[in-house]
Amino acid sequence: MTRVIIIGYMGSGKTTLGRALSRSLHLPFYDLDWYIETRMHRTVSQLFAERGEEGFRKVERNMLHEVAEFENVIISCGGGTPCFFDNMDYLNAQGDTVYLKASPEVLCAHLKMARTERPLIKGKEEGELKLFIEEQLQLREPFYSRARYMLNVDVLDNRDKIQQSVEQLRTMLDI
Repeated sequence: MTRVIIIGYMGSGKTTLGRALSRSLHLPFYDLDWYIETRMHRTVSQLFAERGEEGFRKVERNMLHEVAEFENVIISCGGGTPCFFDNMDYLNAQGDTVYLKASPEVLCAHLKMARTERPLIKGKEEGELKLFIEEQLQLREPFYSRARYMLNVDVLDNRDKIQQSVEQLRTMLDI
């Protein structure tokens, strides 16, 4: 049975790489945020607005426990998923966890255009955004670094590099 669970900060390429890996392996792909939105009939932003971060994290944990039981899948988690409750222990128990590690500069460049769509960075100016990312990475790194595998994704900027990263992942995970 194959169950690969991809974690990392928002904008690190979890969905992009997860989709590419799932195509390569001919396995279903689940993005946890999309799964939550489908099951709850609300966007992540709406859930944050209605329930606050704590309420959203409870929903996220419940949905994580559903999707992480699926077999022969590739799953990408939200950036904060591993950092709450016992989620990181649970993820490691459920499958091969992979941390997509990117520098604050790369993450800032990826997230600049998504500032209106993502609740935690909504309305932040570029300088504020970079500082916020740096602070968040410091807090989240202890959780992310507990993943079984780590892949540097500072260069995930075109199809060839995405394909190279997929091959690296397949070799790393022996799949």
